Amino acid sequence: MSSNDRLALVTGANRGIGLETARELAEKGLQVVLTARNEAKGTDAAERIAKETGGSVSFRRLDIADGSSIDALRDAMQKAGTRIDILVNNAATTMDGFNEAVARGTLDTNFYGSIRLTDALLPLIPEGGTIVMVTSSAGQLSIMSGELRKRFLDASLKREGLFELVESFVDSVRRGTHSRDGWPTSAYGVSKAALNAYVRITAPELSSRGIRLNAVDPGWVRSDMGGAGAPRSLAQGAGSVLWAALLEDGQSGGFFRDGRQLPW
Repeated sequence: MSSNDRLALVTGANRGIGLETARELAEKGLQVVLTARNEAKGTDAAERIAKETGGSVSFRRLDIADGSSIDALRDAMQKAGTRIDILVNNAATTMDGFNEAVARGTLDTNFYGSIRLTDALLPLIPEGGTIVMVTSSAGQLSIMSGELRKRFLDASLKREGLFELVESFVDSVRRGTHSRDGWPTSAYGVSKAALNAYVRITAPELSSRGIRLNAVDPGWVRSDMGGAGAPRSLAQGAGSVLWAALLEDGQSGGFFRDGRQLPW
């Protein structure tokens, strides 16, 4: 299949790593669907990329924390007969402060939102398709107690157990016992650790359908989220994501930065 016949959908792509990833995919000749919550900013980003690259770039509004928004996107793409060869789950949030509301809001976007979207779009992803979860080294399990690391790495852990584990974090934050229970004071870190665990336990199921699923750390990048003092450029961060998005072998279920595997 030529690049022009392949379609990539990138979430949270009106700025930062998502925008650069969408631009580079369009440069390589893929059709790109760029999604974002803000319609005006998303439309402008898609038009700019199309003009810069001469590629096929379109915009679809999507809020991954909103189930109805996910359903609307899925229904529109199903109606159009769209096939998604590459799904890049890049959309994420960081929130100020640390309390139950921050823990819940961060997980609803960074963890549950990406999973809900993946579940909704799976019927549109063919054999040979690729799913990339943009995570972070901030979610490596070294941020947690030894007991929690064991639970996240348990070979028998399934989706339901992972959800229970994540909810126990929110409950610990609510009760004010998260540190005593072994959790870090970082909802963002926990959300990315949980997303990594989802990749590890879900990849074998998708491999049986010929679909690759990997987690990627773009590194600390100079973006609105990473700040001006970050050591890596947008191109470097997006390059890490692009490597996984365009992976042609069967490698699946890993955690990577710049094509090199990282420990969970």
